[in-house]
Amino acid sequence: MGEHARYDFSGRHALITGGAAGIGLAIAKRLAEGGASVSLWDRDTAALEQARNAFGPKPPHVIAVDVADPAAVAAACDASLRVSGGIDILVNSAGITGPNTVLWEYPVDDWDKVMSVNLRGPFLCCRAVVPHMRAKNFGRIVNIASIAGKEGNPNASAYSASKAGLIAMTKSLGKELAETGITVNCITPAAVHTGMFAQMTQQHIDYMLSKIPMNRFGKVEEIAALVAWLASEECSFSTGAVFDISGGRATY
Repeated sequence: MGEHARYDFSGRHALITGGAAGIGLAIAKRLAEGGASVSLWDRDTAALEQARNAFGPKPPHVIAVDVADPAAVAAACDASLRVSGGIDILVNSAGITGPNTVLWEYPVDDWDKVMSVNLRGPFLCCRAVVPHMRAKNFGRIVNIASIAGKEGNPNASAYSASKAGLIAMTKSLGKELAETGITVNCITPAAVHTGMFAQMTQQHIDYMLSKIPMNRFGKVEEIAALVAWLASEECSFSTGAVFDISGGRATY
């Protein structure tokens, strides 16, 4: 990787959900580069092991957890606190796409699954972690939303709705914590080439590419670069905000 801005995360502990692969893992590596110790939460135990082994000199703490399960989140939070002594940065990156189909044919069970991972999960993780951040009066929360949450992608109603909900939740929590040392922001990427593409139809992938003026998908390292700034102490006057990273797709 070439030279890029280095933020100092030494003495900070970062917790990344969906951290075993894709955007989550790229963010974890970027924060670790700046000196952070890292906990990776993911429900894919095999991917977690792979991520830990491939991480580098300072392996992360890994926990298998379903972010939609309140008891599992509470237990994982306690486990992360035991190894780290505190959680300074929370990145909610765990997400699923759900099927690509029109709303009137969308299976109800799939709708509930997408909502539970993409919206209930970040709610539960913020709910568990914020009290610990408040006790220290410091924290950085970054939620990985999507351009779909602003625009509403056809054939992805549950995904779009869950990400719109995550944007609104970010704004609410940011305002609730605005007079503390804790900032809460989200990013709205256009499509980034990760393993999540395997969950989508080729038609939907082509649709997403056609909407990006740069005519390419994002790279996980590009997402990690923006998140690194949002997780740093230099990001001190932005909260409850939505940061675009969509290759020119977003119009607001």
